[in-house]
Amino acid sequence: MDKLILSVATTGSRTSREQTPHVPITPEEIADQAIACYAEGAAIVHIHVRDDNGVVTCDPARYARVAEIVRERGCPIIVNMSTGGNAGLMSDEDRMAPVRLSPEIASFDAGSINFGDGVFVNSPSFLNTLAERMDEFGVKPEIECFDTGMIENAKRLIDRGLLKPPFWFQFVLGVRGGAPASASQLVHMVNQLPPESHWSVCAIGRAQLPMNMLAIAMGGHARTGLEDNIYYSYRVLAEGNAPLVARVARIAHEADRELATPDEVRELLGIERR
Repeated sequence: MDKLILSVATTGSRTSREQTPHVPITPEEIADQAIACYAEGAAIVHIHVRDDNGVVTCDPARYARVAEIVRERGCPIIVNMSTGGNAGLMSDEDRMAPVRLSPEIASFDAGSINFGDGVFVNSPSFLNTLAERMDEFGVKPEIECFDTGMIENAKRLIDRGLLKPPFWFQFVLGVRGGAPASASQLVHMVNQLPPESHWSVCAIGRAQLPMNMLAIAMGGHARTGLEDNIYYSYRVLAEGNAPLVARVARIAHEADRELATPDEVRELLGIERR
């Protein structure tokens, strides 16, 4: 098995201070928790940023500020910037704006889906342009798949040369409207992947930890963090992202899966260090 790539999604677009006081909102808070998560074993930090009112934004200046603080403090963690934004209320150009910063990784949501009470829209034209833009700025797409159809969307883009190997897939399971967070579903999605693929899985709420454990056992990779789950245990809030990372790292150690360093991840995924 490859060494385990442990990612942390610190903030998300929806997790609020009303739900948990521990979610980082400002660039400084996000950077602080990214650095703390690196110390616990995370190699990638997936970030969303918020405006002064706590509303999700894709403002490149705020993304740049997070990355700047992380680098100024000597932390080598890979910064993965979200292009999810607020689909439907934000223009495609606004969502793609962080790509111009040439982050090492950025999210690539590979299709549209019902998402809770709304719709997460990622049109074919948006995905075509986003893939071209990521290639132009040297950004590794994290191909996020909320159901099996999104894997097939990605394969069509791969066949057209718009996504290039090695491929980095992130399965997002348990979203209301998407694929369920179950062992059979995860195995099915892994079996759909094209050659030269590496995969990770995250899941919503109480499914987060079981899916992380399955990834460790199956030779895949894992994502944890307050974007997906605010609890450490039943009705007990996680006191920040670092405790969630530390737990997955501890389980990986017990299962004899070494953790990959950021530089080892760069080598495996073909990422040029910034």
